[in-house]
Amino acid sequence: MTRLVVFDFDGVVADSEVIANAVLAEFVTEMGAPTTVEDSLRDYTGRRLADVLAEVEGRLGRPLVPDAVAEFQRRTLARLRCELRAVAGVRGYLDALGGADRCIASASSPDRLAACLDVLGLANAFGKHVYSATMVPRGKPHPDLFWHAAAQFGVDPRDAIVIEDSANGVRAGVAAGMLTIGFLGGSHIREGDEKKLRAAGAHHIARDYADVAAITRLQTR
Repeated sequence: MTRLVVFDFDGVVADSEVIANAVLAEFVTEMGAPTTVEDSLRDYTGRRLADVLAEVEGRLGRPLVPDAVAEFQRRTLARLRCELRAVAGVRGYLDALGGADRCIASASSPDRLAACLDVLGLANAFGKHVYSATMVPRGKPHPDLFWHAAAQFGVDPRDAIVIEDSANGVRAGVAAGMLTIGFLGGSHIREGDEKKLRAAGAHHIARDYADVAAITRLQTR
């Protein structure tokens, strides 16, 4: 029986991927590597910032200037504070989740997660159970973050469900031993994404939170 529901954040709780990747594409282009929003969504979704920036530096053939990361984070948070919305249906799903514990396990930084949850008014929905990939040695697609999340609740990973919108996140959930839902409800989802999530090993595909609720009910009976 499911005892824990683990949410990725960007594209699963916050409909933030298009916003964040627009800023990232602008930033990388300014650094000297022309990048479109579609390029950024394809190449960087579901990865922690440190890994993304290491790849950008590899493309550029040089390290980023010292204040570049801080400037990128400032721009991203400014856009998110103005434009961010919750993914359709997530508030109702959280309200109806019942007795199962829930948490966030995201590639985003703790500061960004806290700011976005505040903008959305959802901080109380997760309390202290907001976990960032900065807390573990390896980001997704490795299972470290999901194992960390399960350990905080004393839950066997096999008794957890994870909701993920990226192939790397799905791979991490499967590697962690959790039942993994590939989620297609964010505005960033493109043609071919369902195929990618299935290829990554998703046990179920959910097109919206009505689908997630139906899957969750089956697992919590």
